[in-house]
Amino acid sequence: MTTSYQSVTSKSDKSHSLIQPVLSVSDLSVSFGQNTVVDGLSFVVNSGKTTAIVGESGSGKSMTSLSIMRLIGHLHGKITQGKMIYHSAQGEIDLIQATESQMRKIRGKEISMIFQEPMTSLNPVFTIGDQLAETLILHENMTYSQAFKRAIELLTLVRLPDVAQLIKRYPHQLSGGMRQRVMIAMSLACSPKLMIADEPTTALDVTIQAQILSIMKNLQNELGMGMIFITHDMGVVAEIADDVVVMRQGKHIETADVATLFDAPKAEYTQHLLSAVPKLGNMTGIELPQKVIQQVFYDEMQLSQRLSKAQDDYSIAKVDTVVSGLSSSSPASLLICPAVDYTQQPLISVKNLVSHFDVKHNWYGKTTHRVHAVENVSFDIYPGETLSLVGESGSGKTCIGRTIQQLLMPTKGDIFYEGQPISGMTPAQKHQLRQRVQYIFQDPFSSLDPRKTIGFSIAEPIITHKLLTNKKAIDDKVATLLEKVGLSPDTAKRYPHQFSGGQRQRICIARALASEPKVIIADEALSALDVSIQAQIIELFMKLQIEEGISYLFISHDMAVVEQISHRVAVLYLGQIVELGTRQAIFENPVHPYTKKLLSAVPVADPRKRIERNLSTEDIPSRLYPIDYKPVYYPLIQMADNHFVAQS
Repeated sequence: MTTSYQSVTSKSDKSHSLIQPVLSVSDLSVSFGQNTVVDGLSFVVNSGKTTAIVGESGSGKSMTSLSIMRLIGHLHGKITQGKMIYHSAQGEIDLIQATESQMRKIRGKEISMIFQEPMTSLNPVFTIGDQLAETLILHENMTYSQAFKRAIELLTLVRLPDVAQLIKRYPHQLSGGMRQRVMIAMSLACSPKLMIADEPTTALDVTIQAQILSIMKNLQNELGMGMIFITHDMGVVAEIADDVVVMRQGKHIETADVATLFDAPKAEYTQHLLSAVPKLGNMTGIELPQKVIQQVFYDEMQLSQRLSKAQDDYSIAKVDTVVSGLSSSSPASLLICPAVDYTQQPLISVKNLVSHFDVKHNWYGKTTHRVHAVENVSFDIYPGETLSLVGESGSGKTCIGRTIQQLLMPTKGDIFYEGQPISGMTPAQKHQLRQRVQYIFQDPFSSLDPRKTIGFSIAEPIITHKLLTNKKAIDDKVATLLEKVGLSPDTAKRYPHQFSGGQRQRICIARALASEPKVIIADEALSALDVSIQAQIIELFMKLQIEEGISYLFISHDMAVVEQISHRVAVLYLGQIVELGTRQAIFENPVHPYTKKLLSAVPVADPRKRIERNLSTEDIPSRLYPIDYKPVYYPLIQMADNHFVAQS
């Protein structure tokens, strides 16, 4: 690991002792037709420093980054005013006035970008190695063999396992977190002077996120690289940012150094944004999932629902105190999920689930190697329960969820729904099961049909399962679902590309709710959402659980959210459950070393408590094994009531 890092950064001159501006943005405005999405924005990015741009979904963060890269025109947007002065080695260049020829030389080499959605950013018809090599050949004048060797070093740098084999694979063969790390490696390839990172750690688990943040910070120090870090994760902001720019509805709200912003935010909106951040440890000593809800947030298009106003409609207990840092005039309430009856029949039972994927063959077409994605996993989900699956990217979380949803077939084992094995169901029963078990996918853009309106996508399961037949009733149902997730009914006629990433995720949640499910498998359903909308969706999930008894399989890497929403937690490592127990047991009394590692990697939303993380040099275990490999199973041993730990 250390050798790879040195080889990637060997061409740095380490002479950047003086902080100088890399990019100066002044009075930037961007419009789509008559709609202004960025309005008079100004900020400076200095060499060796990180400027974080934060704000809710639709606030103009990504539009700002695309404007700097001069890619906004490809989306039919237009920069209407302002200057973007890039301080290159050849002198100052106004990126707004630069020719396309100049921009082609700058993009990827001097200014690189990590895009928000890795699946749509990678070319599906080229291998990972070819896409990395293309950048190096184009900008660094390397031969293919030189570029391929450097590509292996870059992928190792971002902590990807089994790189020699992975480099030959295609994007669809990688998990969301792995694809994001490939994008990060690609952006680092040419040691840029300025890196724009648009939600670069959104799809990553906390351990890999901690590693990536350390890698980016070390490279920044080595190269004197300026960085624009766009994120909704205030814990990450506290850990990596030097300066923070707060945006709302395209406008600049507040700018300050990171310590000042967290200690004494001036704008009321910034105060609300910080107060909505879920903090690990806030649930200590509390048995059931619960959340303080506050009537303060609006969607950035002023269309979100104020969920707390419906307190008389569901089980909320009044509390005497208000959320810290918020106005006492805004009433706070406590939303508490009911206890789960573990003596009743489980809604879903996973028994000895095994999932293997053949990936290598010899000249005769015979399988020689396979990936062991899931190994002998068993757990139950009870009515009205939220069971969370946590673990590193590639640990098998999504594979388990998709197998329950019948999108993947298990190699061994079985899944039971209300006591009946899915493998023994008739086609009609399986069709009905798909109505009862709904899936919210990790990548909202690729899970929506780009040629259909979002109203059509939400109505489709209603029509497919014949829940309603009258067109007006269907339209009314779609409007109600959109309002539930904080979007206007008027948006039903728009298409997926007309929404931000966070808004698309809310559309997917509305679609999942359309078929009135008993179980929702939420695969990183909150990862693309900013903190205020995330808070609203958590409230919505809890409200639905209280009112309708919906169960959740909650797949996430956000440990603070998992702590808040879960009844029980299962920790996955290399395809096996290593610890399973109540939320209290996992978060307050973790036993397995990997569980402790996960919890220690969570960023703290306090810049004064930054943790100096060391880059791990240990080898990442490969999941690829020869065909004759016999996996080793680690049985779960009961440590306490409803708390089990794998013993090697």
